[in-house]
Amino acid sequence: MEQHGARLVFPIDVKKKPWEQKLPLHNRWHPDIPPVAVVTVGELFRVEMVDFSGGRITKEYSAEDIKNADPSIVSFCSYLTVLCVPVQLVFYFNVFSSYPYVCMHACMHVCIALGYNNIILAFLKAWFLSVVPVDLKKKPWEQTLPLHNRWHPGIPPVAEIKVREVFRVEMVDWTGGMIKDNDSAIDVKTMDLSSVHYLSGPIRVLDEEGNPAQPGDLLAVEICNLGPLPGDEWGFTASFDRENGGGFLTDHFPCATKAIWYFEGIFAYSPQIPGVRFPGLTHPGIVGTAPSRDLLNIWNDREREVEENGLKHLKLCEVLHSRPLANLPSTKGCHLGKIQKGTPEWEKIATEAARTIPGRENGGNCDIKNLSRGSKVYLPVFIEGANLSTGDMHFSQGDGEIAFCGAIEMSGFLELKCEIIKGGMKEYLTPMGPTPLHVNPIFEIGPVEPRFSEWLVFEGISVDESGRQHYLDASVAYKRAVLNAIDYLSKFGYSKEQMYLLLSCCPCEGRISGIVDSPNAVATLAVPTSIFDQVNSHKRNSGNIHSLYEQQTFDEDRKMSSPYVCWSYHLCISLDIFGMVFDACSVQDIRPKTKVPVGPRLVRTPDVLKCTYDGNLPMTKNPSAMA
Repeated sequence: MEQHGARLVFPIDVKKKPWEQKLPLHNRWHPDIPPVAVVTVGELFRVEMVDFSGGRITKEYSAEDIKNADPSIVSFCSYLTVLCVPVQLVFYFNVFSSYPYVCMHACMHVCIALGYNNIILAFLKAWFLSVVPVDLKKKPWEQTLPLHNRWHPGIPPVAEIKVREVFRVEMVDWTGGMIKDNDSAIDVKTMDLSSVHYLSGPIRVLDEEGNPAQPGDLLAVEICNLGPLPGDEWGFTASFDRENGGGFLTDHFPCATKAIWYFEGIFAYSPQIPGVRFPGLTHPGIVGTAPSRDLLNIWNDREREVEENGLKHLKLCEVLHSRPLANLPSTKGCHLGKIQKGTPEWEKIATEAARTIPGRENGGNCDIKNLSRGSKVYLPVFIEGANLSTGDMHFSQGDGEIAFCGAIEMSGFLELKCEIIKGGMKEYLTPMGPTPLHVNPIFEIGPVEPRFSEWLVFEGISVDESGRQHYLDASVAYKRAVLNAIDYLSKFGYSKEQMYLLLSCCPCEGRISGIVDSPNAVATLAVPTSIFDQVNSHKRNSGNIHSLYEQQTFDEDRKMSSPYVCWSYHLCISLDIFGMVFDACSVQDIRPKTKVPVGPRLVRTPDVLKCTYDGNLPMTKNPSAMA
């Protein structure tokens, strides 16, 4: 399997002393200390390290180790040689949360002092309980602890944990590896959606005395840490064919499309959407508990009603064209964890088990992009043990995940900690329906997220593309806001398909801005302007700055005798030759101006990977929009 991510150049064995390491450490600065490894410019590499004391400070409840520590030997360092200068170094390391029982730090020196890192991955692997590991070389049903892709109270747990125990759950991407890092979107077009999402779990949750969580409790799940699996640091964003899943704007974009993203620490870039680079807000799309049998019946009954009669009664179906209207239980593509396919038990549960597509009372596929490191989810418990499951890891996502497969989908891990709030459902969750089961989770957003200071905000109202008025319809309003954003951003040289996928996966903010002023609901979509990082990503996307620019447009601009345009173009070339960092025009300004901006434009190719649409369903056209 092809490896993506940082190359490990300096491994550490925490069971050995610093001077016993395969690549020995040092704790002094001197020009004659020989390098132990070599890296090249542009390479993403990984350095492991001991804590600054070399392991002399322990987690024992005593300060004697501090009192007796020898300060003459602290700050053990690794020493690397970097080829080719001047250089722009990119270091990759995980920053982990600090826990009450952890009091330590690791000091990192790589030729230059980079500062302090909270803790190293090797220590955490030893301390955290890995309850659901995955092997990316195996299919979801071949895992040591088989995965599942349905909700049902009869799916048996594969592991159990106690409250306050920090544990690790690994997961495959939501398709189970069906989408590949290649130059074709045919895998998206032909994907079998009956088998998603693949979830890790269920995990049975016990209190300190070993008693399982009970129906009526609240399960507080804290996300201590998360990220992509080492060596698999890439992801994808896609839109499905209209005849096979579609998406929010499937009547405008009926073809299957795909963009591949590569990760550089917290940042992502895509060869298919050049000139864009942004930090991801990594999160799980799905965290949920198992339903009770009564709740499962409620789900199946109400969703069957929508699927069978929705086209007759729901006016939204005329404007939002994704089909089916609901995903009902199906034995096709069904995987039930430890339950063997073909057994009588499997046959019974497979015909009842709910699909994982929508979010419901148990949490599930809520796709809340801010549910990242430091967040908590307060989930209702419907069966004994709660049976917690999670999956659908996202490196980044925009509000709404409009393309359906619209986040940057990836494999990944979560490090979690649970608490049981006895009787919490009755105390904190008010039923919004005819039974006490009609409740919804509460989410506490964590303190870690990217910081953006400048945004462009696009508005939509509840008037559809034909000009027809809808009454306070937020879905129609949001659809129009997204279409407005796509059309506007395509003025800067991007294809509309590129912007459709970008707005689905970048950290844009969707809002219902007005829901009371009849007849129009008002929805907005805010796009951070700094994600359009043209020049700093040109080497990643194309290897040559010339391919980012449209020569024809530049020639036309040159005829206008604009000295600034000509100077800026040749400056880009010169700085590319000398390998310098170009800052003068590093971010494309997408704000409206008194004049339409002139000068180099991003080319429309490379574009997203795309298939043809072979169906005959009518498309929705905006007669006033750009071609």
